[in-house]
Amino acid sequence: MSTSNTSSPMDQNVFDPQAAAQARDRRKKVIEKSLAKRHRKEKAFRIAGLSAVVIGLAFVALLFGSILAKGLPAFWQTSMNVPVYFDPKVIDAGPVPVRTQGETPAHYQERYVDWQTKMGMVDWDSLIVNGMVAKDPSLESQRDSLRSLYASSEAYRLRDMVFADPSLIGKKENLTFLGDANVDVWLKGNIDRSLPDDQQQLDPETRKLADDLKAKGILENTFNTNLFTNPDSRSSPAISGLAGAFMGSLFMMLIVIIISIPIGVASAIYLEEFAPKNFLTDIIEVNINNLAAVPSIVFGLLGAAIFIGWMHLPLSAPFVGGLVLSLMTLPTVIITTRASLKAVPPSIRQAALGLGASKVQTVFHHVLPLAMPGIMTGSIIGVAHALGETAPLLLIGMSAFVASIPTTPFDQATALPVQVYLWQGNELRNFFEGRTAAAIIVLLALMIGLNSLAIWLRKKFEVRW
Repeated sequence: MSTSNTSSPMDQNVFDPQAAAQARDRRKKVIEKSLAKRHRKEKAFRIAGLSAVVIGLAFVALLFGSILAKGLPAFWQTSMNVPVYFDPKVIDAGPVPVRTQGETPAHYQERYVDWQTKMGMVDWDSLIVNGMVAKDPSLESQRDSLRSLYASSEAYRLRDMVFADPSLIGKKENLTFLGDANVDVWLKGNIDRSLPDDQQQLDPETRKLADDLKAKGILENTFNTNLFTNPDSRSSPAISGLAGAFMGSLFMMLIVIIISIPIGVASAIYLEEFAPKNFLTDIIEVNINNLAAVPSIVFGLLGAAIFIGWMHLPLSAPFVGGLVLSLMTLPTVIITTRASLKAVPPSIRQAALGLGASKVQTVFHHVLPLAMPGIMTGSIIGVAHALGETAPLLLIGMSAFVASIPTTPFDQATALPVQVYLWQGNELRNFFEGRTAAAIIVLLALMIGLNSLAIWLRKKFEVRW
């Protein structure tokens, strides 16, 4: 009887422990390899993310460090404290005219104008020079060079002081005078001292005199309050300040707050809570989103065409600038307000309606108070964004030189970002480079303050559902 070599089905299904162990080892190796690959990718992603954050912070630190390094010294300026004697022999214009009994207004005005003319012809510079010589008698032989040390506008300041208070004549006052812009640049080292004389802004005698007075402590660096109290100046760059630009920005921000926030919030409430969902509202929503992405210079063109060209509103006025920035801020306010309203759970609305509240009561008594922190945050961020805009303001004439501080939104003015733009292009670059950085510091401080306020409000009134 022959023997068959064919295995039975029972023999083929016999469990082989060694083969099973090998299979488990192969699966384990595949899984370990897959996990190792995934862990490597996760680690690489974390490193890439951390590197991006570090690089971003490094660029921010470089930016702020550069601005601070250039701008902080501009908050201090060369000045001198001088005892000024209002010598009646020098101020020889006579007493202030007083209207006599029976004198006509025209005749009195003629005498007063004649007195003002004589006051304008007084050698006010000699009063300052006399005070400097009285402080250091060794300067007697350098009177001509002393006139180059202080800002040219300081003589007019003495004149205006006497105009305002004629009783100063015959008295002595200790006054602080700002150094000339070129002297400030020289003493701060903002110009290469090794340059030949024909490339220097001061003659050799004035440079040596400035160094000597600096060593004696007559010329010193003091905090420059004029940067915050004076408007811009071209005739005397040393007294240039940000007061005019600050007031222009303040008026514009008030107009933005008054116009864009109420209209934007009201529009968002209607679109989100009351408007029917149809083709028309879809078109409105799409256009609002598109307006938020429109370049700001387009709003400047719109403002120039409508507010100035068609409505004939005053050129370079904060009122017009506020209207333009309000149009630009409206989409941001609407979008952020709608997002805040959407974040309120539907259960709040359903509960209010279930208890018998009307739709208006539900929105204004329940939904809106809960959404208010987000609305306030979005509005403040929108205003902060408008504060830093420059392009639309250039197109409505706010880049014009304005040497006075505006008192109403309809007066000619400039704005802080535009002032930065103007100073950056000034021909006296050595002096205004620091002023430009100082203006940027002030602008950034305002914007950081507004954004910090938005963050604080969000944290303070944040509701966790």
